[in-house]
Amino acid sequence: MTLNVLVIGAGMGGLTAALALQESGHRVEVVDRVSELRPVGAAISVWSNGVKVLKALGVGDAIEQASGRMDAMAYHGKDGAPLTRFSLQPLYDQVGQRACPIARATLQQLLLDAVGEDNVTLGLACTDFRTTDSGVTAEFADGSTRQADLIVIADGTHSALRERALGRPVERRYCGYVNWNVRVAATPDLAPLESWVQYVGDHQRVSMMPMSGDPATPEFYCFFDVPLPIDTPNDPMRYRDELARHFAGWAEPVQKLIARFDPAAMARVEIHDIEPLETVVGESAAILGDAAHGMAPDLGQGGCQAMEDAWVLARALDDADGDVAKALKAYDGARVERVGEIVSRARKRAETTHGADPDATRAWYAELAGEDGSHIMAGMSKTILGGPLG
Repeated sequence: MTLNVLVIGAGMGGLTAALALQESGHRVEVVDRVSELRPVGAAISVWSNGVKVLKALGVGDAIEQASGRMDAMAYHGKDGAPLTRFSLQPLYDQVGQRACPIARATLQQLLLDAVGEDNVTLGLACTDFRTTDSGVTAEFADGSTRQADLIVIADGTHSALRERALGRPVERRYCGYVNWNVRVAATPDLAPLESWVQYVGDHQRVSMMPMSGDPATPEFYCFFDVPLPIDTPNDPMRYRDELARHFAGWAEPVQKLIARFDPAAMARVEIHDIEPLETVVGESAAILGDAAHGMAPDLGQGGCQAMEDAWVLARALDDADGDVAKALKAYDGARVERVGEIVSRARKRAETTHGADPDATRAWYAELAGEDGSHIMAGMSKTILGGPLG
């Protein structure tokens, strides 16, 4: 049965949901309050479970071509001393798909092209919705309304529509650290061009990940993590000096990275998550992506879980043959435990990385020094293979 579906939010989750629902034959309109799509953050590490969804939706090959080649992973101490380095090929062999780190703008444009710009309305804020005998009526800031059989709430971690669907407020929780992220030209004096390299120490972290599929213009997706109190000053003119102070005395590649990034192209984010939700549906409403499971980025799974949401929702509607209530129940049953567990694991990983318990962080540094990659890849494999496409 063909449904009319209204997707609120044109980010990664909303566009993937729109594409998955279109592929199932539904009529889909995407609406976003922003007047121009400007992805937050330089890049996204689309791990194998997310790539599998994108491939099943017909855009995976384009994603692979545009993404960076990440063949190995390495950790160094803040002084540059190697802790561990290993090939990621055993992981890719086990899960049947390599990861695809990619510029957020590139991924969003590929998804937008696949969905069709004619199906996306920008500059229109959805302020409320109500259920009716025939489905749902969405209300917008300009006084207009839209009718649909189903509303998909994919408008991000600050979502007010999520609270409308759940009937209660949802508080965001500060994870205790600030993340600066940016794209820089990839050069061997920073890191091997096909390796994800991280420097750790003092509860801080620096990461360089290959993210460009164009061999003529290789780029790294780079980020800096620093534990700081909430609501510290955010001044792009101070980013370089601020990071130079936080990472004074760190290894030479870190100093070169600080000297080279463009502060005007850098995003600075105080990292928050939300408590795992007891349900990700409301009446005639599916909650998806960061609205459903805003999480710390420490497992690299935020976007991937949004893609999984999209796939599972589309399959639930297929199986329910147009029975929206039945489909939402199935979607809820398939996603609540899965995303809740990943939110909790990401929070725990963030705490260990960023010194919530200094003893645990010191123990982690020691573990890295004895790591051959098997333990790290086992955790990644568990996450990937637990997805809907295995």
